[in-house]
Amino acid sequence: MNRIEIRELTKEYGRTRAVDHLTFDVLPGRVTGFLGPNGAGKSTTMRLLLGLDRPTSGTATVGGRAFTALREPLHHVGALLDAQAAHGGRTARDHLLTLATSNRIPHRKVVEVLERAGLATVAGRRVKTFSLGMRQRLGIAAALLGDPGVLLLDEPTNGLDPEGIIWIRELMRELAAEGRTVLVSSHLMGETSLMADHLVVLGRGRLLADMSMKDFIDAHSTARVRVRTTDPVRLRASLAREGLELADGEDGCWTVDGTTAEHIGGLAAREGIPVLQLADERASLEQAYLGLTADHAEFAATPH
Repeated sequence: MNRIEIRELTKEYGRTRAVDHLTFDVLPGRVTGFLGPNGAGKSTTMRLLLGLDRPTSGTATVGGRAFTALREPLHHVGALLDAQAAHGGRTARDHLLTLATSNRIPHRKVVEVLERAGLATVAGRRVKTFSLGMRQRLGIAAALLGDPGVLLLDEPTNGLDPEGIIWIRELMRELAAEGRTVLVSSHLMGETSLMADHLVVLGRGRLLADMSMKDFIDAHSTARVRVRTTDPVRLRASLAREGLELADGEDGCWTVDGTTAEHIGGLAAREGIPVLQLADERASLEQAYLGLTADHAEFAATPH
């Protein structure tokens, strides 16, 4: 019931195709990062999944059913798309009580999610007095209200302080460990790399990648080794015989592209070359992501 299934999903606005024949699954038990440049179709896909817009063709379902067909949907899907959605004149508690009543959720759950979101002490304050970070916490509390099996969060760390960002990261991983399906859209590559197990990447409405975090980074980065030696001349000569090049690195280290630390270590051992430091250097998620999406960004600065 917790599986999200997107099948040939397409959405056109006039002559603009915001989502272009998307097909992918989001599985329970892991945090899936939903990435893509501005205009890639992430928010549109989420809106289609939640029945806030109608697809031109294709389907977006939860457990094989459309969101609009779910009775009391907060029991099945919790979503945060816009932290500003709560009525500013209501208190945080009243906002959640309204949602609980309309979905036949016990009012005790309101107290529980306010505590989980760190808002128990400000539950009686009107939402219009809340900072953006506090509104984000309220939106997440609302998403958790029905104890749903599926969570959809669009930029949940926006406006949060460092403590709040760590809280979100730990909460998402905790929810996934409980067997829930967690889909998180974000522009923060550093946070996504710490939070997500799996990635779905869009570009101009099309699917660019659907794979584990490790596989994504490995597939979109070049193998590189960092090495420190007291005899770079001999190491350079040995590498050159194998078609490899020793290049200047940082902090007194050298780098070698297109190989592994295991290979360099074996070569140095055979040649009797002293090695003080040796490690494979993986690209960051940001580097791999930018490498994949460079040609799919709607807006890009022109280098001088």
